[in-house]
Amino acid sequence: MTPADPFPLVRTVGFDGILVTYADTMTEPSNRAALAFRAEVERQQWKGVIETSASLASTYIRFDPQLLPHSDVESRVHGLLAQQDWYSAPLPSGRKLWRVPTVYGTDLAPQLEEAAAAAGLSPAEAIQRLGQSRVRVLTIGFAPGQPYLGPLGPEFNIPRLQELTPMVPEGALVLAISQFVLFSGPTPTGWRHVGQTAFRCFQPDSDQSFALNPGDEMQFEPISKEQLEHIRANNADGTGGATCKEIAE
Repeated sequence: MTPADPFPLVRTVGFDGILVTYADTMTEPSNRAALAFRAEVERQQWKGVIETSASLASTYIRFDPQLLPHSDVESRVHGLLAQQDWYSAPLPSGRKLWRVPTVYGTDLAPQLEEAAAAAGLSPAEAIQRLGQSRVRVLTIGFAPGQPYLGPLGPEFNIPRLQELTPMVPEGALVLAISQFVLFSGPTPTGWRHVGQTAFRCFQPDSDQSFALNPGDEMQFEPISKEQLEHIRANNADGTGGATCKEIAE
């Protein structure tokens, strides 16, 4: 970042919030900064901080102004920002890699061919590239436990649809603007439905209702419709046949 850049930008959100923004668009470095800065605030356990969260390119801190005056929070935030280059900071520890069986195309994910054409690829090429892509959980949002994932290669920087698809099912993998979203429940969408999984992002009856955390990574590995049906019939744990391991830092 050059001295003329306004970022990182520290702003007030209401009477009990601070928002630190690292860029005006999502990039790998700005998302890295959002995740790493949030993790450090959590690690320091400032008395009076109620919650933190990270979005695509920002960190939010909510605090009790009676325990932690606004001026103190802002001073601490600026001090912490000055300690290192957050755009190249290590990602939080304890992250996981999920490999998720995924049907690409067919009637289960009928917009794969359209997405491939928009990316200038054949369906087979698109499936190969998407299946090999290892993407980060950039943020959780829009619906409980629902991840935005990326970045994908620049060929997948394709626009949203002009009209909404009325409904896609839970476990749908949709694509636009070099990102995936993995839907945690049935929903309409303007993103192209390119893959279908049996992975349940949100399990309200589980001890850990959100399966994923920002900073986790995912790879959506191609399988057949028949294999997905077998997984669905044996999916009591909601993982949809996915494997999971901690990422070695």
